[in-house]
Amino acid sequence: MRRSRADEFMEFAAGRTGHLFRSACLLTSGDTHLAEDLVQETLGRMYASWGRMARIDSPAAYAQTVLVRTYLTQRRRRSSGERPLAELPESTAGRGDDPALRVALLDALARLAPKDRAVVVLRYWEDRSVEETAAAMNVSAAAVRTRSTRALARLREQLGGSLAELVTAH
Repeated sequence: MRRSRADEFMEFAAGRTGHLFRSACLLTSGDTHLAEDLVQETLGRMYASWGRMARIDSPAAYAQTVLVRTYLTQRRRRSSGERPLAELPESTAGRGDDPALRVALLDALARLAPKDRAVVVLRYWEDRSVEETAAAMNVSAAAVRTRSTRALARLREQLGGSLAELVTAH
């Protein structure tokens, strides 16, 4: 029996939502509420174009591209009255990772410009190539390499010895 497009989309969404949410959390520096909004908007856009997905080689990669572009668009539109929270909501303790390291990394990511943060997430969290990152962000490969180099230098500068202390303490 042939499955409907809606059923196919629901299966896709169920399988990708967790991954999209983790990426969105990194892009938003731990703002889980904004990350949920980004994932919801991404999935809404994916659903609207789901009938044309047969022409797309990798719907999962396309979803990540939509997520990053939605994030960058949202950052451009962001009201000047909105401010990020000083503390991260809801702890994810118990997952076997170090909360202090997580907070330090999210804080350092938060200090990066939105496009630099997007490059770091795509290149190093998503493990995308320079060309894939450039396509997702709609910029040149040279721009990705430049942003990547600058963003990593800024992260190293911000984390300095504190990162080494957090990693070697455990």
